Amino acid sequence: MRWLLLAFLIIPAMEIGIFIWAGGVIGPWWVVASILLTGIAGISIAKIQGMETWRRAQNSMNQGIMPANEIIDGICIFIGAVLLFTPGFITDTAGFILVLPFTRRPFKTLLQRFIKNRMNKGTIIYHKW
Repeated sequence: MRWLLLAFLIIPAMEIGIFIWAGGVIGPWWVVASILLTGIAGISIAKIQGMETWRRAQNSMNQGIMPANEIIDGICIFIGAVLLFTPGFITDTAGFILVLPFTRRPFKTLLQRFIKNRMNKGTIIYHKW
């Protein structure tokens, strides 16, 4: 929990520093335009990826298969969309990494391992109905 509080303090400070630096290099209006452009493009990509993941999950459930991979994809896409919605270059970069399927794979693997470890330790309890 401490690392989360630390991240909420450090990341905005870094974003402000990058805004000031980028504003001096390319100009403040270009910084604002790039923030808006990356936000719009990122949310559009997140929507497309989210709908594709939703279709794959529905197909898996129709075949009687639990959509575990699609759930993990959906979590990554959701977190990525939230990061893309917040203004900033660091959060946009992290958001694009989580939204794009070819860059999402390593984080998806890490998230699967994290959930599996928590389940094995009894921190997350899974009930199969």
